[in-house]
Amino acid sequence: MIERNNNFKKVLKICLFIPLIFYYGKRSYIAFDEGYYALQARWILEKDNWIIPLWWDEYVLDRTNGLQVLIAKSQEIFGKNLFAAYLPTTIAAILMLVITYKLHEEFFGKNHAIVSPLILSTTYLWFDYSHLATQDLIYSCLVTIGVFSLVKIKKNKSYFYVLLFGIWIGLAFMMKTFLVAVPLAALSPYVLTKKNVFLNKLFWLGLIIGFIPYLLWAYFINSYLEHNIIFYLFEKFNFLSNKNDSTNPFYYYLWNIPTTFLPWSIFSIIGLISNSLENKKEKLILTYFPLILISIISIFSTKTPYYPLQISSILSLNSYIGIKYIFSSKRYKSIAVFITSKLIPLLIISLVITYFIFFKSVLNFTAKENVLIVLGLISYAIAWSFIKNQRNVKEIFITLIIGPYLLTSLLLHSGLFTDRSRELRETMEYLTSLDILKNQIINVDMSNTGNKKAQSKLIRISLLTPNLGNRIDSIEKMKPLDLVWSTFSKKELDETDNYQIIYDNEILSPFKLIRKN
Repeated sequence: MIERNNNFKKVLKICLFIPLIFYYGKRSYIAFDEGYYALQARWILEKDNWIIPLWWDEYVLDRTNGLQVLIAKSQEIFGKNLFAAYLPTTIAAILMLVITYKLHEEFFGKNHAIVSPLILSTTYLWFDYSHLATQDLIYSCLVTIGVFSLVKIKKNKSYFYVLLFGIWIGLAFMMKTFLVAVPLAALSPYVLTKKNVFLNKLFWLGLIIGFIPYLLWAYFINSYLEHNIIFYLFEKFNFLSNKNDSTNPFYYYLWNIPTTFLPWSIFSIIGLISNSLENKKEKLILTYFPLILISIISIFSTKTPYYPLQISSILSLNSYIGIKYIFSSKRYKSIAVFITSKLIPLLIISLVITYFIFFKSVLNFTAKENVLIVLGLISYAIAWSFIKNQRNVKEIFITLIIGPYLLTSLLLHSGLFTDRSRELRETMEYLTSLDILKNQIINVDMSNTGNKKAQSKLIRISLLTPNLGNRIDSIEKMKPLDLVWSTFSKKELDETDNYQIIYDNEILSPFKLIRKN
């Protein structure tokens, strides 16, 4: 009977994450970066080219093709659909939650172990990128596996984890190349406590195993190149290291991480401080690791919201400690209860009212999106308004988590985090349903697609074009009856009788579908 109850609890814990991870409605890509990778994966299957990342017929040598191959292989096995395209990210998301659960057990025991992955799954940053077909969450999952394997390495009988600590490095390099040095540097204080790791043959064996995908890819792609691929990858790293469009001031992460880690930011900061005051070896991971990593990426010229994703599991563990600390403190508990049960619900209700008065007509959400967003926010406000001076820590965790849990679940199923280009998708669905376009190949005029806005639209249109043709550098190269996406204006096309506009829509702007007469 006890065993049956334990099994039921395990199943219940698994089921808790289903509404946060799986979405069964219609999907659509954003352009950068997921649409870009999805388009490259499409060309892998259509051209049967598993080696060279492409942008139409040009080589793209500033990145590996690890993610593109994963997406293409998933679609080859499960069909050319969007669910299969997101499957690598979904698997990594599930694995990252499991590892976070295991890390909680290692540091704090089995008690309340489900809390840390629930915190992680309801943070804005993790929730957002767990529903993007990019390499960022896969890379962050590999870093988390590396942290876990390092924690598990003991003096004896830890051969598997020594091997695993070597493997993740090579696999992470295949995702983010030289950026793997950042978490390794941040882990160095803890690695120094386990000096025997680098003297272990299994570590070096794992390192070789982990680098096999990259080494095989580099071997095959080098036959097409003038220089070794590592030089092209280093050029990209050098570009990111210098001033570019993503360059931000050194204090960028001081506001960005608290914002993207909402609603648990303050608890995580309290947990970091609390752990730093404890004389434990765990603080090398729980405190020094995230702080050193943030310091390193703050020095790096390119700063993006997703770089801190690799420490999100550790920040979730710190949030758990922060919640326990503040709600167990006689000094701060009453203040925490007042803020969480009074001020934050009031703020949320104010946001809902402000949205309806000022932003509803501007944001142009559907009725479904509006209902689920508002329902999620109100559920959040109501849940946190029940936070009282409970003595039971379990009750506090449940009351705190249920609000963000309901909000994120409803946001997912509203489509905001999955159907990100809804209007464009609906327009393309209508267009491709027309009899005149059925089974017709549509090429792309690349003569005026230099700006980022045009490229963004081009990527999404190309992905939604059933029979995508080739690039052409000028519409003059079109053959009679050819169809092409072009950015030429109506006025320019009207000056000649050679071309006819088949479809023109503001949502697809600056592109129009034209045909040569």
